[in-house]
Amino acid sequence: MEWEDDAFVLTARAHGETGAIIELLTAEHGRHAAHVAGGASRRMKPFLQAGARVIVRYRSRVSEQLGAATLEPVGEGPSALFDDALALMGLSAAAAVASGALPEREPHPGAFYGLEAFIAALAAIEAWPAVLVRFEAGLLQDLGFGLDLSRCAATGTVDDLVWVSPRTGRAVSRQAGEPYKDKLLPLPPFLLGAQAGLGPGDVAAGLNLTGHFLEQFVFGPLNRPLPPARVWMIDKLREAGRV
Repeated sequence: MEWEDDAFVLTARAHGETGAIIELLTAEHGRHAAHVAGGASRRMKPFLQAGARVIVRYRSRVSEQLGAATLEPVGEGPSALFDDALALMGLSAAAAVASGALPEREPHPGAFYGLEAFIAALAAIEAWPAVLVRFEAGLLQDLGFGLDLSRCAATGTVDDLVWVSPRTGRAVSRQAGEPYKDKLLPLPPFLLGAQAGLGPGDVAAGLNLTGHFLEQFVFGPLNRPLPPARVWMIDKLREAGRV
């Protein structure tokens, strides 16, 4: 089996003295692991960082076995973010969530293009944490666990949606949810439309919202916690006053 595809590196670890086992999110072939000969070399290491964009050429004798890959780097990759430690943490968190959530070898082009959009947003210092929330919401949608924020689950109204049911992922209006607000999850306005601005606490509410459903529907059933890289990123964003 042989194919070529656009991809982002999600993880990489040394294998043997000179090789590396990498995990990729490809545009058309989903999450794929592969062996890269020479991947431990100083020349290759910059191209094996989480979030690096590559063209991958993959081949294997049997489809079920780990194949071999050669990589052609595209653009600067994560090296362009070396002066922004928080952005690098955000990139690591997004890659870790994608790695843990997506099933192997199952095409999810929406996840690929969502990660592409998030990486493009990392240059916008104030905006990228909100884009990460949108990426995680899109990942849930792609996996069949999308949030329904179109109308109130109780009344059907499309106005004044301010909460989400932690059980169903459906929006709830202010009036309908007021008696139960202590049990509902806050819905930040920026998830309802691109025109909504970011207010204090909106990013924290968004990360809490997507984290809840990632844990409930994706990581929990796999008996895994949310990725540590995501937890560390949120802690650092909080320390920096960014959430």
